[in-house]
Amino acid sequence: MARRGILRLNEQIRDTLAELLQREMRDPRLSGVISITGVETAPDLTVSKVYVSVLGSEAEAADALRALRRAAGYLRRELGTRLRTRRLPTLEFHLDTSIARGARVLSLLREIEQAPAADEQPPAPPPQDPV
Repeated sequence: MARRGILRLNEQIRDTLAELLQREMRDPRLSGVISITGVETAPDLTVSKVYVSVLGSEAEAADALRALRRAAGYLRRELGTRLRTRRLPTLEFHLDTSIARGARVLSLLREIEQAPAADEQPPAPPPQDPV
């Protein structure tokens, strides 16, 4: 399959999985905010790595990832009914922590911005006129 075809398939898989997670999955472990951040399909269409970002604690992210891995067969079957492709790759779910890392960097930058610098001196009081 041409490179352009794989990119198009990646987009279709990402969009369809996002729709399935939002509308059809009833697992309580998937109740948080889950985003499909990317899909990378092998050139021979055997495997698609699906990168998932979970908003919440590490324990919630691990639970959501386990639930997605258990539901991989169901999700692949649903993809097969919705996508027009001869071969449908198996799905491998991986946790994407880039959004959480970005949020952490932003919070650190905000803290630095709000904290006074160590070399800054408080403003000196204005001189008083002798009367």
